[in-house]
Amino acid sequence: MQTPVTFDSGGLKLSGIVHTPEGLKPGEKRPAMLVLHGFGTSKTGGSSQTTCEMFARWGYIALRFDYRGCGESAGERGRVICLEEVEDTRNALTWISTRGDVDPNRVGVIGQSFGAAVAVYAGGTDERIAAVISSCGWGNGERKFRLQHPTDEAWEKFTSMLEAGKRHKEETGESLWVSRWDIVPIPEHLRKHLVSDAISEFPVETARSMFDFNAEDVVGNIAPRPLMLLHAAEDSVTPTEQSLRMFDRAGQPTDLILLSDVDHWPLAGEKPRAEAMMKDWLDVYLPVGG
Repeated sequence: MQTPVTFDSGGLKLSGIVHTPEGLKPGEKRPAMLVLHGFGTSKTGGSSQTTCEMFARWGYIALRFDYRGCGESAGERGRVICLEEVEDTRNALTWISTRGDVDPNRVGVIGQSFGAAVAVYAGGTDERIAAVISSCGWGNGERKFRLQHPTDEAWEKFTSMLEAGKRHKEETGESLWVSRWDIVPIPEHLRKHLVSDAISEFPVETARSMFDFNAEDVVGNIAPRPLMLLHAAEDSVTPTEQSLRMFDRAGQPTDLILLSDVDHWPLAGEKPRAEAMMKDWLDVYLPVGG
C-alpha cells in the first residue's frame, strides 16, 4: 500500500509516500528504510519508487520523499544544499520513528548518487540510523568534481563558474543560475533515467555546497553500525573511486560491492543481481524478523 504523507523540516513541509508491506498485523512494528533521491530529481523517480516497492515486498516500511526545493516539497525550487538535505533526512527519520508500525531502533537509509552522499553523511552524524546503503555515492566533493570535469579546460570552466557565482552574489545579492549539466555531466544515453520533473537549473551555491561536502570525513563514525557501498564498476557519472576511498575510511562492518553490468543506476529497472545482494545483506544486518 502507498500513502501520501507530509512532514516538517526546518519550517518547510516536505512531501513523501510511505510504502507498507502486505500482512502487516495491528500493533506490529517493522524495520523501515528511508529512500533518498538523486541530484535535483524527486521521489517519483523510477529508482526511488522501485526501491520502495522492493523493500515493501521484503516486509519493510519504506518512505520516499522530496527534499526541500525538489518535487512537491516546499522551498525555493532548485536550491539544493547538501547540509540542508542532511537536515531533511534527519527530520524524515524523526517523523517515521513516531509511526506505530515502525521499530524506531531499526530505521535504515539508502541513497542514490547525490542521495547516497547525503545518506553516508547522515549516518555518520546521527546515531539513530541503524544501517546505511550508498548506491553510486561520493565522499569528497572536490575530488569528485575534478574527475567529472577531467580536462584542464573543463576544470577551468567549472571553477570559473564557481568564482563567477560568488562575485555575482556579492555584487547583486542574487544567485547566478546554471545548467545541471555544467555541474554534473551525464552522458546522453543515461539521461533517460531522470524523471520528467527533474530540475534543469540550479544556483551556483548548489555546486559550491557539493564541492565542500565531504561525507568521507564522517563515514568512519557509522561503525559499528553496518554500511554497504554499492557502485558500478565503471560508473560514467560518479567516479567509482569515490566508494573505494570511502571503504578505506570506513569501519567494520562495511561491504563494498562493484557491479560490472550496470552504469550508475544499479537499482533502476530489473536488476536481479543487485537486488539479491542487497536482500542478503539486509537479512544479516537489518532483518524483518530481527
